[in-house]
Amino acid sequence: MNKNDYAPIAPMGWNSYDYYDTTVNEEQVRANAAYLAEHLKDAGYEYVVVDIEWYAKKAGSQRNTYQYIPYSELAIDEYSRLQPDPERFPSSADGTGFKALADYVHSLGLKFGIHIMRGIPRIAAHTHMAVKKTDWTANQIADPSSICGWNPDMYGVRNCEAGQAYYDSLLEMYAEWGVDFIKCDDICNTNIYPHNPYSASHEVEMLAKAIKKCGRSVVLSLSPGPALIEKAWHYENNANMWRITDDFWDDWKLLKNMFERCELWQNQVSRGNYPDCDMLPIGKLGKGFGEERDTRFTKDEQRTMMTLWCLFGSPLMIGAELTKLDEWTLGLLTNKKVLSMLTPDCKPHQIARDDNQAAWSAHNEKTGQTYVALFNLSEEVQIVNADIECIIGADGRCLFEPDAGLSLEELWTGKVDSAETAVSAELAPHSCVVYEVK
Repeated sequence: MNKNDYAPIAPMGWNSYDYYDTTVNEEQVRANAAYLAEHLKDAGYEYVVVDIEWYAKKAGSQRNTYQYIPYSELAIDEYSRLQPDPERFPSSADGTGFKALADYVHSLGLKFGIHIMRGIPRIAAHTHMAVKKTDWTANQIADPSSICGWNPDMYGVRNCEAGQAYYDSLLEMYAEWGVDFIKCDDICNTNIYPHNPYSASHEVEMLAKAIKKCGRSVVLSLSPGPALIEKAWHYENNANMWRITDDFWDDWKLLKNMFERCELWQNQVSRGNYPDCDMLPIGKLGKGFGEERDTRFTKDEQRTMMTLWCLFGSPLMIGAELTKLDEWTLGLLTNKKVLSMLTPDCKPHQIARDDNQAAWSAHNEKTGQTYVALFNLSEEVQIVNADIECIIGADGRCLFEPDAGLSLEELWTGKVDSAETAVSAELAPHSCVVYEVK
């Protein structure tokens, strides 16, 4: 099966990181999965992803000093493969890993995902643990010169036959568990090595090969960013998602910068290949970081973020604690007219951008639908325009003639307007409008 068939549209779902950091447990995952199934599945959200450190014992217990406790005790099997911490994930205590939790998620009509760090556990290398179906041991395939600058758990894996066998054994196990989605970290940009920020490219290929062998359609997401535009071809050959930013949080400066990143990557969005703007930091956030709080984004900024993510074609992974979503935020996430832009058939195109404003269009090649979004990036109320002749299709042709008499439906409010020579709106600071143009 072609890996692009694993994700025919940009993946949508929930990820535990923004609220729980390293501390999420099975009860919390189940609660969020149940909420997703009841309130968000009909809008297209389907992935439930357990993020970082699910294998680390006492994770989060030293949060004031360490996000990732140095050389902490890890749950691991005889073949150097990390296992869920049974204290936090009690259904794993029988040795079947995440299978029971994945079965529950699947029973809701959803898909199950996990975060992994690239490489092999350092403790496995230090104690010469076995590598399944080989005569090699972990220390022989581990590369101690390849490490992560911010997480102490792993060594990189050498580019060798036994290294591939290790990754094959991981995916064999994940397939047995019922994993549908893997977010692999410290691999999209190995930024501890400024002169070789894609030093783990062979491990991307190893993961891709292991997925093909495992007999399950597993979506591969690469983190962290920023992804390297000159390596776009390699991401596209091996993965389904790759982060175009470092961790994205609820800070206007980071959101404004995403317009520049989306401009860089706009031509790389296609079926099964999604430059990833990172999670949506909305609703309740931060409990695992020691500060449960509401998102710092204003409502206007949240609409701007959702509009850009959808029009650009980024995956949508919700970072909030879902069981605490308010009605406004739920409405933001489930606006089906806005979500209709989130298809690789809808090709994004930046019309114009400067420090104060931006204009984008997108054209769905299959349905003929066309969208125009106007964004006020400044701190003042201003009018933002997009000339009709700048609304173009994938082939570069203008989609509408000047003075054509266009009808505009604003997708957030439902308000209907018209335009002759330009699409225009007076916008509050950090706000936007997005129109379907007819």
